[in-house]
Amino acid sequence: MSPTKVAGSRMRSYLEFVIALLYFLMVRTFAHHSAEAWASEVWSPLIAQAMIVFLLITGFALFGYMLDGQQSPMSQQGLPARPGWKREAGLGLAIGWAVAVLCVLPLTFVGGIAVVLRTDLASWGWLITDAAYFALAAMAEEVAFRGYGYQRFVQSVGPVGASLGFAALYAIVQGLRPGASSISIAVAVVFSLVLSTAYLRTGALWVSWGLNFGWKASRALIFGLAVNGVNSHSSVVEGNPMGPFWITGGGYGMEGSWVALVLMFAALFIVYRATRDLDFRYNAPVIVPGGIPVDLDAAARRQHEAAMGNEEPAAPALVQIFPAATPPVSTASDATSADQPDQSQ
Repeated sequence: MSPTKVAGSRMRSYLEFVIALLYFLMVRTFAHHSAEAWASEVWSPLIAQAMIVFLLITGFALFGYMLDGQQSPMSQQGLPARPGWKREAGLGLAIGWAVAVLCVLPLTFVGGIAVVLRTDLASWGWLITDAAYFALAAMAEEVAFRGYGYQRFVQSVGPVGASLGFAALYAIVQGLRPGASSISIAVAVVFSLVLSTAYLRTGALWVSWGLNFGWKASRALIFGLAVNGVNSHSSVVEGNPMGPFWITGGGYGMEGSWVALVLMFAALFIVYRATRDLDFRYNAPVIVPGGIPVDLDAAARRQHEAAMGNEEPAAPALVQIFPAATPPVSTASDATSADQPDQSQ
């Protein structure tokens, strides 16, 4: 491939990334305003996330089909229905849950969590709605930050540059939230790198989606803690952490703690190790045989004919085998006549 063609391909990929980014910002604004206008305050967050997921997936699939000629745009943007995708999502969910538990664990030694538990049936019903909200919000983030736009940016600047660029973009979005701090921005950068690593190692969004969902939903729904400064996500458990700011993150949540920053760096290596088999399965280069096909039997036959010659071997001469000569057999009368003397003498 000539350098001019490579540069053109990179520029085309960059323009497609810009189009995808603008489309994401438009969809995000449209979904939030539409949900607030059409639904009540209770249901609008869930409806907004559902609209974002639907519009992003369908829009990016259309971009992939029209701009890049993708035959399976849903699969190629990171959502293949391949064997084992549920186990991949479960792997990410387990890692995200483990990181959340390790963040909360220091509170059992320093400070603690004051928990208020509601056991009425209505609260448990809303808990399902809250879980659906986190599942859709995690999917919206993965499609937006690891989907079509991210993949086009990878084609333009490479996986390292694209991961760093989208980590900065994700940190900017998180930094606009009320109560954000320099620590929460740093956690957002590392967390985005962890999710990008999960995508690059598996070629799909299942592990990164499970990790994103597990990290946020575990803290909100199981421990009742604030997520990105919002502590009203769980209708069953309400937790109030007590302890120093470097452990609790204050009112913003664990994303603003030093403990979360350290654990996110550890999660980067854990994800890299846990996805080793998936990386080998889906990212190993395909070995394409080179050269030209050779008929070994025909080559050996030609070599034999060149050495032995092409003339047909002469037919063997006929050989006649006669029976062996045997002495005549003497009879008993001949023996008697031989023993008697001649009387005439």
